[in-house]
Amino acid sequence: MKKNTLLIISLFTVLAVLLGACGAQPTAEPQAVEEVLASDEVVAEGRLEPIRATNLTFQVRGVVEEVLVKVGDTVSEGDVLARLANSGSAEAQVLQAQNAYDLLLRNESGDRARLWNAYMQAQIVRAAAEEDWEDVDVDAIEDTIEDLEADLEDLRDDLEDAQEEYDKYKDLDEENSRRTSAEDDLETAQENLSEKIRELEEEIRSRDEIKAAYDDALAAEAEAKYQYEISLDGPNADQLALAKANLDAAKDALANYVITAPFSGVVADVNVKAGEQVGTETRVVSVADFGEWVIETTDVTELEVVKISIGQSVSIIPDALPELELTGTVTEISNAFTQSGGDILYTVRIRLNEADPNLKWGMTVETIFRTGE
Repeated sequence: MKKNTLLIISLFTVLAVLLGACGAQPTAEPQAVEEVLASDEVVAEGRLEPIRATNLTFQVRGVVEEVLVKVGDTVSEGDVLARLANSGSAEAQVLQAQNAYDLLLRNESGDRARLWNAYMQAQIVRAAAEEDWEDVDVDAIEDTIEDLEADLEDLRDDLEDAQEEYDKYKDLDEENSRRTSAEDDLETAQENLSEKIRELEEEIRSRDEIKAAYDDALAAEAEAKYQYEISLDGPNADQLALAKANLDAAKDALANYVITAPFSGVVADVNVKAGEQVGTETRVVSVADFGEWVIETTDVTELEVVKISIGQSVSIIPDALPELELTGTVTEISNAFTQSGGDILYTVRIRLNEADPNLKWGMTVETIFRTGE
């Protein structure tokens, strides 16, 4: 793929032959005219890659016992993809270490396992209470409280006025219309005040009850942690720590014999089969996430990179699919450079906005950055 040429050289030959009464005139000399076309585009080559991809290898030498996937399989993070024939020994060591650790936990004086579980549960309760407290809009509640307190002051004034008005007529006959009206107004003022007080109390509780629950959860977690840490000073603390270290080491050793998916995606390639001898350098399985595509340029120069910015829109045309034009967005511009043939080059990373079923990992593409837009 070649970049668009900005310099066009045209050769125009003008031949003028004038015939007249006085005879032919001299022929004009041909001239070379150089024309420079201004461009508002930066055109670069790039390579298509999935958003995430990795080649997986075993961490030790051995014979492949089984490959549990084939090309095109969808896998989830943590799925076992392949294992070595001698993984059984590593699995037995994990089981043995786990049993030894569990035995110490069951026999630990002070019921350390119970204390650990209590500490874990306290963490869960604290985390839930913390989320509840973080969801509380304290500023909004306090603003509402201020408004309610201001309303209470007005209602207390209304009650005081109603009381004064009632006092004027309280000695009159109970059936007197003025006394009855004043008494009704007094009761209404009292009810309004009481209702507003209840609203204020409810609003305060909406803040304080959640905060109190969070404070209680923090205190309970701290106490559970303290009780558990005290239990570590027991006579078997060193044995327990050693058993846990052995268990972790056994699990790490087992991980060397088993390949698991580091993320959810699709098996792009399987390079081994059962019975083969493999080493740490042998690529076993390739996993990729084809849900999104990215492009990395290979030839953006120092004169061009200054015209490109994060978030800029890009047109993308695969070499193998020239009729297909896609769009993308610049997500990253490298600060480091490479040098090739005297040119200083920078890598620009582009995320494809849409996918196409015909796209393949590794395809070369033309990227067009329209800097004038």
